[in-house]
Amino acid sequence: MKIILLSGGSGKRLWPMSNEARSKQFLKVLPDKETGQPVSMLQRVWKQLEDVGMQNNAYVCASKAQWELVQSQLGEISFIQEPARRDTFPAISLAALYLLDREGISPDEVVAVVPVDHFVENHYFQQIVRLEQVLQESSADMVLMGVVPEEPTSKFGYIVPGESTDGIAWVEQFVEKPSSDIAQKLMDRGALWNCGVFAFRLSFLRHWLASRGYHATYQGLRGQFLELPKRSFDYEVVEKTGKIAVLPYRGVWKDLGTWASLSEEMSQPLLGSGVLKDCQETHVLNELGIPVVALGVQGMMIAATPDGILVADKEASAHLKDVVEPFQGRPMYEERRWGSYRVLDYQKLEEGEVLTKWIEISPGCNLSYQKHFHRTETWTILEGHGEVALDNRIFPIGAGDVVRVYAEQWHAIRALDRLKLVEVQRGSELIEEDILRRYMEWREIVEACSLGRESSIAVSTSVL
Repeated sequence: MKIILLSGGSGKRLWPMSNEARSKQFLKVLPDKETGQPVSMLQRVWKQLEDVGMQNNAYVCASKAQWELVQSQLGEISFIQEPARRDTFPAISLAALYLLDREGISPDEVVAVVPVDHFVENHYFQQIVRLEQVLQESSADMVLMGVVPEEPTSKFGYIVPGESTDGIAWVEQFVEKPSSDIAQKLMDRGALWNCGVFAFRLSFLRHWLASRGYHATYQGLRGQFLELPKRSFDYEVVEKTGKIAVLPYRGVWKDLGTWASLSEEMSQPLLGSGVLKDCQETHVLNELGIPVVALGVQGMMIAATPDGILVADKEASAHLKDVVEPFQGRPMYEERRWGSYRVLDYQKLEEGEVLTKWIEISPGCNLSYQKHFHRTETWTILEGHGEVALDNRIFPIGAGDVVRVYAEQWHAIRALDRLKLVEVQRGSELIEEDILRRYMEWREIVEACSLGRESSIAVSTSVL
């Protein structure tokens, strides 16, 4: 059995920590069971898969924009890249064909699709493993897992089971986010919350796509990806499938999509610099270099990041998404595979634009060998030691050193220990897309620089 972890969405209800680059599943605010240190939902789920022996069979499916962040938090893992964000139907379809065509997995293999942004206990994943057995023992095309509801709520969709044969419950209907009154009636009929977990044989989805005129190969569907309906897998596939069984799950399951729900699982009321005094049910998350002080407040959520500052009643924070819509500019903080950066300042001057970043590079990690066309960069090293590749030269750097990189000059930097620096970009247009990468690994960069020096020497010799 293979597991596809879906890692999409932008999580705007958790502004200002979450943004287009850092969705809610990447926020390091949950306590690690063993160390107590803050971890993200993604890191928590990945560890739980290890606990139930399924980590080696798991793949993370996410957009290209999230690849470096996934790698930063999990390391080198099996990753399926979506060309763009287009909801769960395109993502799951592409991931299934990737397993078939790129990984060479048997069409009879069962795959379970699991959202990565839910807070659960290990029993949840043990129950997911059982989906394979139900699928093998039944004539079902697909098996879903549903959560035994704790209350009638309109926040979730419902799976309504019908008749049972040989202990297997068959799905009778789906009801999308009903009113509380209707939800109670559905619960009386044994309905379950739809938690977005599906299991099916890979051959099922390939045949389903082919029968509806979609490309049924990975390469073909990838080329067609931007033309696929931007719809959920539930709507496009599940609700149009005839024989679906459902397996109930009874246990902890929370959709931590608001500050009110997320703060319930935070072990510490304060993360970052600050003070809480005479406060009740109040949490402070501070990513800035200045302290946040909360005095005598109740039921508040305070979050201070480079992208903005939130001070809100926890219950009112559920409506945050609509309020912050006008503020969706470029992310001011991002995690990358090599570390992180934070935007300190941006100025638009008569001569062009100036952007100042605080950059931290993790030990042993490096930025890619790259160049820009519309900007220069100046690095001021504040702490740590490393190496810089500039054109064909590689030289050591340390605290106090300053490196200037001109437009169209190949460059990279590697940290020997934790490296902290300030980067000042100057140019006519400062955008992340102004970049051309040549090599990602440092050994490739060293080899390329060595070959470049030998080529330069050969040319000089021939001229002489």
